[in-house]
Amino acid sequence: MSSGTNTQIDQIYREESGKVLATLVRILGDLDLAEEATQEAFVAAVTSWERNGIPQNPVAWLISTGRFKAIDAIRKRARRDELEPEVQRRIDDIQSANLSFAKRDIEDDQLRLIFTCCHPAIDRKVQVPLTLREVCGLTTEEIASAFLVPTATMAQRIVRGKAKILAAKIPFVIPNAEALPERLDAVLSVIYLVFNEGYSTSTGDSALRAELSQEAIRLARILAGLISNSEVKGLLALMLLHESRRLARTDAQGDIVLLEDQDRQLWDQALIGEGRRLVSEGLEMREIGFYSVQAAIAAVHAEAQTPEETDWAQIVALYNVLVQIQPTSVIRLNRAIAIAMSDGITIGLDLVDRLLREGGLENYHLAYSARGELLRRLGRVSEAREAFQHALTLAKQAPERRLLERRIASLT
Repeated sequence: MSSGTNTQIDQIYREESGKVLATLVRILGDLDLAEEATQEAFVAAVTSWERNGIPQNPVAWLISTGRFKAIDAIRKRARRDELEPEVQRRIDDIQSANLSFAKRDIEDDQLRLIFTCCHPAIDRKVQVPLTLREVCGLTTEEIASAFLVPTATMAQRIVRGKAKILAAKIPFVIPNAEALPERLDAVLSVIYLVFNEGYSTSTGDSALRAELSQEAIRLARILAGLISNSEVKGLLALMLLHESRRLARTDAQGDIVLLEDQDRQLWDQALIGEGRRLVSEGLEMREIGFYSVQAAIAAVHAEAQTPEETDWAQIVALYNVLVQIQPTSVIRLNRAIAIAMSDGITIGLDLVDRLLREGGLENYHLAYSARGELLRRLGRVSEAREAFQHALTLAKQAPERRLLERRIASLT
């Protein structure tokens, strides 16, 4: 295969495999079979597209091919006995299924798969990682890193989730208006984790995976069209405000540029404007939640023309609200950093050290990186170097490792 075609197929797999899988799940009614058919379709694409060129609508080609591959697999597995009529009925159902390739239909298929994976019958600890794996194509390692758990543990959770869908015969549908609210929290969590994996990848040579962040924003926009909800608005606003800084977050070499060092002229003012509008709309609904408050914090950062103009006191006040809603270790860490910027480095460092003693952040490299930065600002060089070196042992993303190495070198 030519390197150009290979690169294009790799890109299509990264960006479109989730759409192909979601539609095949609807057509086949079987998650495992749909996964197998998706993989077989991409294998077939390698040969066909090299010979005939990439089709104008590769997603449609892959869905059609995946359907045929699934039918072949069903026939091969069928026993030639009394089950044959049942097998034929299943094949007939697959062949008669709606194969619309309209953009909105494919988007709806992805939402159906998200809501299936987030069904209340599935353990809450399993819902989000299962959706990240099946809908968004994240690897088990990437998901485990996002949840700060071992890869083997995460793999077991995903297997349990798939088994539950089959055993409970969970339907592949978007819930009605009455059932939507109880499923919403898990769906929002999924979309935000997808965005975060694209905005700051957990592993690899690149700090960013734009296609994941854009996919998360796209899904949030679809969801906002289904339901008027302050948290949906808040999540969309939060992602847009973060996305507005994408061009400023890395330099020409792909290295990370910290917020206080970013060229704010590169920030996308259109996304900032949309994000701030959504924050206001969400707050006007008077249903303050996890994403609404985070979006408000991001909006305060976006309003500052220079790092010195950042209203850290307001950010601390918002974090005080956020920890009441969801007092996770990471949120409390972010609050401690904001307090350091507002009330004094020593006060913030004491809070960070207290969090590290409590446990829960021992595998989180950003906690030790933050501690190193506060120590550096206090002039405690040897302690700062030790903290940065510990963060380096935990960091898996190449640009973050280079950033930490530069920090260590600056202290030598």
